[in-house]
Amino acid sequence: MAVPWLDVLDETIGACTTLNRPDLAERLREKRARQLDPKLRVLVIGEAKQGKSQLVNALVNAPVCAVGDDITTTVPTFVQHAETPSAALVRSSAARRAITDTPTERVPVAIDQVAKEVSAGHSGEVVRAEVGIPRALLTSGLVLIDTPGVGDLRSAHTTSTFTALLQADAVLLVSDATNELTSTELELLKQVMTSCPNVTVVLTKTDICPQWRRVLEANQAQLARAGVSAKVFAVSSALRLRAAQTGDKSLNVESGFPDLLACVQRDIVAAADQLARRVVAVSAASAIQQLVAPLRQELTVQNTKRTEDTIGALHEAQRRVDELRRRSARWQTVLADEMADLVSDIEFDLRDRTRKILREVDKTFDDADPAKGWDEFERWLEDNLTEAGTKNFAWLLDRSEWVAEKVAKSFPVYREDLLPGSIFPEDVLERISTIERPNIEKFTISQKLFTGLRGSYGGVLMFGLVTSLAGMPLINVVSLGAGALFGGKSIKDEGDARLKRRQAAAKNAAQRHVDDFFIKFSKDCRDAARHVQVSLRNHFSTLAEELQETLLESARSARRAVQDDATKRERRTLEVRQELDKLVELYKKVQVLGGSQVALGITA
Repeated sequence: MAVPWLDVLDETIGACTTLNRPDLAERLREKRARQLDPKLRVLVIGEAKQGKSQLVNALVNAPVCAVGDDITTTVPTFVQHAETPSAALVRSSAARRAITDTPTERVPVAIDQVAKEVSAGHSGEVVRAEVGIPRALLTSGLVLIDTPGVGDLRSAHTTSTFTALLQADAVLLVSDATNELTSTELELLKQVMTSCPNVTVVLTKTDICPQWRRVLEANQAQLARAGVSAKVFAVSSALRLRAAQTGDKSLNVESGFPDLLACVQRDIVAAADQLARRVVAVSAASAIQQLVAPLRQELTVQNTKRTEDTIGALHEAQRRVDELRRRSARWQTVLADEMADLVSDIEFDLRDRTRKILREVDKTFDDADPAKGWDEFERWLEDNLTEAGTKNFAWLLDRSEWVAEKVAKSFPVYREDLLPGSIFPEDVLERISTIERPNIEKFTISQKLFTGLRGSYGGVLMFGLVTSLAGMPLINVVSLGAGALFGGKSIKDEGDARLKRRQAAAKNAAQRHVDDFFIKFSKDCRDAARHVQVSLRNHFSTLAEELQETLLESARSARRAVQDDATKRERRTLEVRQELDKLVELYKKVQVLGGSQVALGITA
């Protein structure tokens, strides 16, 4: 069933607009407008010095195109039908483009000056030449376009040729018969067929190449191997023009032009609708392929991303929950170990400080008399115990804050706000009682007198008996002196003994007081440390529960987001598949339209 090419083209333009490809849509609209033009544009292309211009002249039997060894065509020449011969140059200049909306202007010239103007080019101001002559071949709307030689595919001449190619309904690829088709010509032929599938290969200059039949067969074999279904004709423009001048019909047949002209009439002029169908099919197929590529890529990315995002989100959520659970067990162990070490270190520090104080007490009361400086000693002892307790408790506070920070760092994400505000009890330390004053014996005057009399009695008696042997009385100067000496020593010995007892009593009192202080203060510190441990455990337990709930909610939110995103992707995937299905159906119509089976690479 035939498919109207105009409907297919309009449907393709609509698809380009829907899929946000205004560039493709505009190109197809231009193609549509040109296909509705009754003119049939036949582009004559080939490498330089292959006989393109002479071929056009021979086709119309008129020297309308520039030819010669020292003449080169620089701009296209449009040869079309006119009742009277005429010619014009289409010019374009930067100055004109800057001051008017019409970038080009047609300048009439003498028809015999066209060849000169086209070969000169006027520094790029001449865009093309237009020649009108009365010829039967051209009356049906046929337009022959002679183009500059194609060399480097990036050259300006090549660019202008491909620009004209977009307007062509058919192409004559010209190559002289002196050599087989080159790789450049084959590449050019393949590029031409991507825009215009109606291509005919013309071998020129058969009059100067006796081996042209071998070249013809070799070229046909090359085209067959390349998969190019193009007809090949061998002609001689020189013989054609000579036959036209002399009226020699046999020479005209020998030139090969009757077969070429018959092909032009049969395959181009008489098959205008078929040419339009093929051109539209190629253009539409190219546009559809460009529309399909990003859709297929998007479909692949959607499927891959959906799988990666779903698995990644679920794995990340589970990983964070497992990490929190692992660290929850870890921080409890860290807290218990660090608080045990803290209590041990605090107790050892307090014991060390109190021992230093006791050593100072012993050193002091080895010489000092408690009876004379007890009040000053009592103040000194209280001050030192207070300082020891203050430093010990300050260390407890610092270590507790360090433990809290270390436990906080065991959580997955450490932040300053993870630390508790206050973890210490108020009035944790109670003031201990004052030191008990020891029993300090005083050595009174009566006690000294009694001790002296008791010590002097032995001296008087002992020395009195000794002197009595000499005839002296029992109480004499010697015995009284010895009694006084013995009485003084007794008083001194009793005073020293009483001092030792006072010092020992003071040391014992200080020892008992320091022991009481250590027991009471160490108990208070342990209670404070226990309170800190309970506070930290409660704080971080609550925090761990909050973080776990936050992570679980985050995981649930991520799962919901993934599900929502998956729903959106599925919706988008469905839309993409529907668009691909439409493009597949449209491409099937294009295949029917062009009568070719070009693989698009997609399935319905």
